[in-house]
Amino acid sequence: MSMTDAYVMPTTIWEADLSISMYEASVPVITHMLGSLSHVLSKAEAHAAERKIDPQVFVNARLAPDMFPLKRQVQIASDNAKGMTSRLAGRDAPKYEDNEDNFAELQARIAKTRDYLASLISAEFDGAESRPIQIKSGGRELNFTGSQYLTLFAMPNFLFHVTTAYDILRHNGVPLSKPDFLGGGK
Repeated sequence: MSMTDAYVMPTTIWEADLSISMYEASVPVITHMLGSLSHVLSKAEAHAAERKIDPQVFVNARLAPDMFPLKRQVQIASDNAKGMTSRLAGRDAPKYEDNEDNFAELQARIAKTRDYLASLISAEFDGAESRPIQIKSGGRELNFTGSQYLTLFAMPNFLFHVTTAYDILRHNGVPLSKPDFLGGGK
């Protein structure tokens, strides 16, 4: 078998009808990852208490001087979660003040975002794959179809901020592992 044959064979699997709705590709995934984010924050808070570290050290920690701190990463992940699903569902996203400054407030924001996601119904996402999505980012206007927006912009952006929050905590000594990120330590 040539290298080309090895590459071509798996692509035939993807030619089968493996459709997934825009709702299924977004809301359950985002809800799950917000649960994982909540879990890593809980582990960080427990680690701070156990080691007698001021929790603000973690809440305000960042990976690099020009990157946002943990609290802002959580806020942006929350904003991305409610923003992307609202756009896909044709709703206005709820507005939250970005005033969280401790673990309890960050956890409350995650819970509020998960509650909002639970209010969405799959029928709101019917036709979302072709729905025009227009956003402003970095002073530019970006235009997508719903499927392009979800897969190429919104979901990667959401996951970037969830991952960065995890990385900030791991970098600062919180004992986290890949299962904590992927499944909330379950």
